[in-house]
Amino acid sequence: MTLFAALSYLDGKIISQTAQRHTHAEWLTFLKHVDRETPQDLELHLVIDNYATHKHPKVLRWLRKHPRFHMHFTPTSSSWMNMVERFFRDLSEDVVRNGSFQSVQELSSAILGYLAERNLNPKAYQWKAKGAEILAKIQRAREKLASIQQAT
Repeated sequence: MTLFAALSYLDGKIISQTAQRHTHAEWLTFLKHVDRETPQDLELHLVIDNYATHKHPKVLRWLRKHPRFHMHFTPTSSSWMNMVERFFRDLSEDVVRNGSFQSVQELSSAILGYLAERNLNPKAYQWKAKGAEILAKIQRAREKLASIQQAT
């Protein structure tokens, strides 16, 4: 099972959808879901990882026809920069780790229930680190990645 989630940075609401797989077709279905669920006058900035599915030609073609969607790809090994990852952490701690599920359907139901409950009283996530700290962390990550790539 795959959970797609879009986090509204301003109010903390989550738009979500589950799928059996994570191919370009399911990603495109989720983008269309986000398109329907958000006011049409809003520009949408999606911070996403560099997964190949997100850059599939059919996805890129759809995005060209929907210019209000702006994709921002996080650097490799920098998923922590994506605010929705904090939500995934909370979901893991609150639902997945504390649960016992007999089937994928039970897990999916628990996750969707958690999302519905959370969206009744959403809370926006806030960065706690200062800009300079974040940029320093990015630089350290780049240097570490470069040293690993040089060693191989």
